[in-house]
Amino acid sequence: MPLKSQLHIMVVDDMSVSRGLIEQALDWAGLRNVQYEANGEVALRRLVASPVHLVISDYNMPGMDGLQLLQGLRTNKTTHRIGFILITGTANRDLIERGKAAGMNNFIAKPFTKEGLLRCIESVTGRLQ
Repeated sequence: MPLKSQLHIMVVDDMSVSRGLIEQALDWAGLRNVQYEANGEVALRRLVASPVHLVISDYNMPGMDGLQLLQGLRTNKTTHRIGFILITGTANRDLIERGKAAGMNNFIAKPFTKEGLLRCIESVTGRLQ
């Protein structure tokens, strides 16, 4: 059974258009076990209660931003090993360094292609086929 049919993902992004673009890319890649959340705090609570294999999170969100979500995941015993990809429109060196220091597995800049997102995911999970 290919990894893509077993992989469980949560996408966290406050913008419905961005969630839709990510959803289209994941669907194109054959990734079907995907949950969506628009709020970092709610996502963290859901992930603590029911962890997934990979989180794909926007950086710039109101309340809890993507790095705060990552820090929350890394400090919790049940979620500290979840793979984490940060999506950002402001992929500056400082943000990337802060993400790496917090335990980010990879990042992708907006705008992204579906192929680029797939490569980003596979760099964390290994080949999905």
